[in-house]
Amino acid sequence: MRKTNPVGSGLLLLLLGGAAGYGIGLGIDLLMSGSLNFSGSVASAFALLLAFASFFFGLYGYRGITRGLVWQVVGMLLGAFFVTGMRALMGKTEIFGTFFFSEPAWVLGALTGIVSFLFGVGAVDDWMKWARGIDTPEHHEDMPGWEKYLYVSVDHKVIGIQYTVTALFLIAVGGTFAMIFRTELAASQLQFLTVTFRLFNQTGPQLYNTLMSLHGILMIISILLGVSGIINYVVPLLLGARDMAFPRMNAFAYWVAVPASVLMLLSLVLGGFDTGWTGYPPLSARAPVGMQMFFIGVFTAGWSSILGSLNVIATVLRMRAKGMVAMRLPIFVWAAIATSIIALTATQLIGLAFQLVMIQRLFGMGFFDAAKGGNPVLFQHLFWFYSHPAVYVFVLPGLGVISELLPVFVRKPLYGYRWIAMSSLGIALVGFTVWAHHMFTSGMNEYLRVPFMYSTLLVAVPTGVKFFSWVATIWGGKIETPTPMLFVLGAIFVFLLGGLTGPPNAAIALDLHLHDTYFIVGHFHDTIFGGFVFPFFAAIYYWYPKATGRRMSEFWGKMHFWMMTPSFLVLTFGMMRVGLLGMRRRIVDYDPALGLDGIHLVLTIAAYLIGLSVLIFFVNFFYSMKNGEKAEGNLWNSRSPEWQVPSPMAAHNYAVPFEVVGEPYDYGLPGSKYVEFVPSKTEKHHDEEAIIHGA
Repeated sequence: MRKTNPVGSGLLLLLLGGAAGYGIGLGIDLLMSGSLNFSGSVASAFALLLAFASFFFGLYGYRGITRGLVWQVVGMLLGAFFVTGMRALMGKTEIFGTFFFSEPAWVLGALTGIVSFLFGVGAVDDWMKWARGIDTPEHHEDMPGWEKYLYVSVDHKVIGIQYTVTALFLIAVGGTFAMIFRTELAASQLQFLTVTFRLFNQTGPQLYNTLMSLHGILMIISILLGVSGIINYVVPLLLGARDMAFPRMNAFAYWVAVPASVLMLLSLVLGGFDTGWTGYPPLSARAPVGMQMFFIGVFTAGWSSILGSLNVIATVLRMRAKGMVAMRLPIFVWAAIATSIIALTATQLIGLAFQLVMIQRLFGMGFFDAAKGGNPVLFQHLFWFYSHPAVYVFVLPGLGVISELLPVFVRKPLYGYRWIAMSSLGIALVGFTVWAHHMFTSGMNEYLRVPFMYSTLLVAVPTGVKFFSWVATIWGGKIETPTPMLFVLGAIFVFLLGGLTGPPNAAIALDLHLHDTYFIVGHFHDTIFGGFVFPFFAAIYYWYPKATGRRMSEFWGKMHFWMMTPSFLVLTFGMMRVGLLGMRRRIVDYDPALGLDGIHLVLTIAAYLIGLSVLIFFVNFFYSMKNGEKAEGNLWNSRSPEWQVPSPMAAHNYAVPFEVVGEPYDYGLPGSKYVEFVPSKTEKHHDEEAIIHGA
C-alpha cells in the first residue's frame, strides 16, 4: 500500500534516526572515555549514517536505496570491528582511536561498506545470477511513478535522472557549506568560527578548512554526476538507440557513486581535513581520519566516471541510427565522446595519487615523504595529470549543450559544425599537455615551465574556435529567449570571462604572483559556471519537458537567471579584485589593514542572492513535476529526433526507428530534413500480416 505522505514520513524518521544515532554515539563515547562529548565525531557519525537510512526507509520502505544504505552501515561496522579484533589479537596497545575506531578500521570499514551497499541496493543482482547460471530478462520493467528512481533501473533515462538529482543534492550541500564560510568572511577577524567554537572535534578555523575543502570536492563530484546525467539521458535519444550499450554497467556506475558521496560527507564528522580539495601531502599525510574518507570517496567516484565513459564510447560507436555518419552526429555527442576519452584515460591517475597517500598513512611508506626518500612534488604531477584534463570533463559537455541549443533558438544553421566537432577532440588532446601550469610555484625543474606555458596558451585555440562559431551562429539570427536560451547566452559570456582571465595564469611571471590568491578562485568559478553550471541549467530547462511531460515555469526560470547572473558577476569580479589586492585563498581570516571588509560584505550578499536563485530553481523543479504546464508536440521547434515524438519518452525510446537523411542543424533552410521515421522490415512485415488478416 502506497503511503499518502512519504516525504513527511521520511523527514520524521530522519529526525528520529538521527537522534537515535546521536544517542548511540554518545553512549559509545561514554563507555570509551567516561564522559559525554556532545560535539564529538562519534555521535555525529552515527547520527549521519542512521539519519540517511531512516529518511529513505520512511520514504520508500526497506528496499532499493534504503536497503543499500542499511547494508553500507552494517558492512562498515563489520569491517571496522574485524580490524579492531585483529589488532586486539595481535596485542596492539592502541585498539581504538580518537574517533572510536582506529584509522585502519575506518578504512576497511569504508571499503566493506561500499561493497555491501552495492549488494544491498541490488546493483549486482543480475551478475550474481548469471554467475550461478540463472538467466535474467534483457530489460526489467520499472516501478511506476517516482519509486523507480530509488531502485536499480537499467533504463538510461531513469539513470540519467538519478545522476541529475544526485548532482543537484550535492550542489545544494556544497553550496550550503559555501554560505557558511562565506558568512565568516563577510568581515575581518573571526566572527563565529572562533578558536573556542567546537564541532565534530574541530575548532572554528579547523571547521572552516573542512567546509572549504568539502565545498570544493562536493561541487566537483556533483559536476561529474551532472555531466553523466545529461549524457546518459540525452545521448541515446540523439543517436536513436534503445538504451546504452551496457545497461547493467550503466546502473552500476551510478550506484557506486552513492556510497562514495556518503563517505565524503562522513569525512566532515570524522575530524575533517584541511588540505583543500586537492589533498596535497604532507598535509594530507597527517590530517585526521576524515582525510581517508575523502580519499576513498573520490577513489570510488572515479569508478563511476571510468565505467560511464567506457559505456558512452561503446554506445556511440555501435548504436547509431542508420545514416548517422560521423559528420552527421549531433554536436553534443561529439562533446560526450571527447569527455569520455579524457575520463577513461586519466581518472586512474588521481585514484593512484590518493591511493598512494592512503597506503603511506596506513603502512608508513614514504612515497611523498622527503625524509624517507619520497617526493611530494610527484603527487602534484599525478594529481594534476588528471585534474586539469578533468576541467575539460566539466566544461566540454556544457560547451556541447551551448552548441546544441544555440541553433534551435536563433533559427540558423550552426556555423562551422566540423570545426566545432574537431575542436572538442582538440581540447581533449591538448588538455593532457598542460597540467604543470598548476605547479609553477611548486619547486619543479625550472626548464619545464616554458613548454607548459606555451601548451597552456595553445589550448585557447580550439576553445576560440567555439566562440567564433557561436558568434557567427548568433549573427543575423532570429533570436528567441526562453529560459534555456538565456542560460546559453549567460554561459557564453561567463565562460568568455573565464577564458580571458586564464592566460595570465599561464604566463609564468604573472602566475608567480597570482598563484594561491583569490584571483584564481574568481577565474575558476567563471570557468566552471560558464562551462558547466549555466549550460547544466539550460539543459535541465530544455529537456525537462521531455523527461516529465511538463514545462518548468518560464517566469520563475527567468527570475532564476536574472537573479543569479548579475550576482555571480559581482561575486567573481570581486574575488579577482581582492586577489589582486593581496587576498590569499583558503584562509579563515584576513588583515583589517588590507581594507577589504566592504568588498567581502558585498561578495557575501552576492553569494546569498545566488543561493536564493538556486532555491527558486529547486522549488520550480519539483513543483513543476505535477503542476507544470503540459508539454505537447515539438515544444522548441527543434530538428532533433527526440522532439519529433510525444513527451515523455516511451520506455524503449522510439517505437519506430528513424534514419538520418540530412544535416542536423540546417535551421531556416526550406525543405531540409534531418531525420525520417521508417518502420523496420520486421515491423513492415507485421503490418502487412495485420492488413491481410484484417481483410
